[in-house]
Parts: sequence; structure tokens; C-alpha cells
Amino acid sequence: LACLAALNIIANPLKKDLLIADFGTILSITKLNSNGSIIGGQLIPGFLTQLKSMEQNTKNLKIPKKYDIPTKDFLINTDEAILKGVINSLTGVINSSFNPLQDILITCGGDSKFLTKFLKNETANIINAPNLVMEGMIIHHRSLNSYSNPRSATI
Repeated sequence: LACLAALNIIANPLKKDLLIADFGTILSITKLNSNGSIIGGQLIPGFLTQLKSMEQNTKNLKIPKKYDIPTKDFLINTDEAILKGVINSLTGVINSSFNPLQDILITCGGDSKFLTKFLKNETANIINAPNLVMEGMIIHHRSLNSYSNPRSATI
């Protein structure tokens, strides 16, 4: 649905590929070529999913109470080290997949506003559209209605 919305609402005059990063429970990355065909994707545990996994699968790690992401790369404090590691895992996969010369990066999902600011690439080619999936649902619903009721398409 995010792909459908991106193709319909994102201006792409230079005909670049679209890289859609849906930051939710799972970070879902989908790449579309400039013609709108799906090239493929990747699935990575999302921000809170990674934090919960560390708490559930280790003896002494807990989810940090605050999400103040440190700027330093290597930390002594456990909570800060956990947060920095999770942020780096999510932004690292985006930064390694995103080529600003070839792609437009579209971030969406519940964590997109929070996580987009940690991406290190050129912000000119990054669009944050947090409700992209919902917009895709609306576009899809309208297209279904226009097929089932041809008159509704002209109203």
C-alpha cells in the first residue's frame, strides 16, 4: 500500500528509483524502479521490536526508560549503548541501501519521524510521509469503488 501511495503522490520528475522505508514493528524496505515495478525488499526488526527482543532474550538488559539517542558512537552506559546500537542497525541498513544520486527515499510508519532525523544522507532526497500506508489504503479503496460502480468515478 505504501508503494501504491508513493507512485501516486510523490513527485519524481527525474525518474529516480523509489526506496520506501516503513518504520514500524518491522522496518520494511521496498525498492521500486523508476517505472514503478518492485525490485525487491528487506525486513528488519523495528526499533521497539529490537529493544523488546534484547530484554526478553538476555538476563540483564532492559528497555531504556527514555529514548535520548546519544551522539557519540561508543558508550559506557548500557541504556545509551543499547539505543545507539538499535539506531545504527536501522539507519545503517537504510544508509547502505540508499543512493541519493539514483533514489528518492520515502520514510513512513509510526517511528518514521523519530528515526528519519538519524539518517546521514542528503536530506534533499528524503521525504517523510508518516501516513503513506493509510494514503495507499484510501487510493486502493477509491480504485475498487470506481471499478464496482463506474458512475462513482465521475462524481
